[in-house]
Amino acid sequence: MLLSLVVHTYSLRYWFPATVMLGTAPAYLLSWGVWRLLSTVLPRRVYHEWDDQLYSVYQSMVLFFFENYTGVEIVTYGDIPKNKENVIYLSNHQCTADWIIADMLAIRQNALGHVRYVLKDGLKWLPLYGWYFSQHGGIYVKRSTKFDEQAMKKKLLANAASGAPMYLVIFPEGTRYNPELKNVIADSQAFASKEGLAVLKHTLTPRMRASHVAIETLKDHLDAVYDVTVAYEGTLDATGERKPAPSMPEFLCKECRRIHIHFERIDIKEIPMEPMFFRRWLHERFQIKDRLLTDFYKSGEAGTVRRFPGDGKHSPLNISKTLPSVIILGGLTLPLLLTETGRKLYVRTWVYATLLGWLWVTVYP
Repeated sequence: MLLSLVVHTYSLRYWFPATVMLGTAPAYLLSWGVWRLLSTVLPRRVYHEWDDQLYSVYQSMVLFFFENYTGVEIVTYGDIPKNKENVIYLSNHQCTADWIIADMLAIRQNALGHVRYVLKDGLKWLPLYGWYFSQHGGIYVKRSTKFDEQAMKKKLLANAASGAPMYLVIFPEGTRYNPELKNVIADSQAFASKEGLAVLKHTLTPRMRASHVAIETLKDHLDAVYDVTVAYEGTLDATGERKPAPSMPEFLCKECRRIHIHFERIDIKEIPMEPMFFRRWLHERFQIKDRLLTDFYKSGEAGTVRRFPGDGKHSPLNISKTLPSVIILGGLTLPLLLTETGRKLYVRTWVYATLLGWLWVTVYP
């Protein structure tokens, strides 16, 4: 019985925040839908301003659980600009929680609503979220030969023409680095060797196409590229071998005590646009990431706290930046759940908005 209680309590650490985050989605989407209808007679710039504000409310609520609720400690290296900029965010990719790291940096610049993602195509089928992410300026891409460069350019140019601020998150590896998937790592290293590129140990070989299209298309709209390297503590086993980074459920169960984020700002003018040189530039950036991660995992060998080279700054997130969003979305959701009419609207929003979203992303991929 005691073991059952412990297991139940442990599962609640994940199910409570997950229920709140998913449970408030219909109320959020209804609020956004009202604004979308009202804004049809207004300039696109005005729509984006308020869409970004609404998105910031929802993502702040998400960060309440991923930062304040979990108590994870954030350590940053490098000077993160205080002012908002139009940027491409390039990062290594290890787990499903990686996209939260972009939010963690953006909220510290008051740019949370500007975050948009380049996502793998299959995620567009997520109920409610898949469609909304595309409405917020997200871009779905297919891998390898199915990659549609023109479709991506069209979406990027439309966003830029509407004046939408840009904090575009891209994971150039294309898939997660998981040390348990040794065949994926071996294939990636073989590809690098075949192409005459340095073989990487702690990241996969980056693929350039989506990153190059984004930077080249938006170069007149961008201020910089943010080159971000992320390391999660607790990802080495007793023998010193890499373990998988925490999944979102594990993260919400407070299994990650500390995240180290190495940040480097690169002015857009310093990035070569010619494809061959860009490819080399991007791979060199990942060589730097690989060295940083190598140093990080070696740093704790003497029993000290693992860290990136340089001065790390603890960066706590004030609860005043996140708790109001929890209250707002909770206040919008509860009235729906407390009445019969509201519950019907709630369920129909999940069902019909999901079906409408699937139809939309099928017609406008």
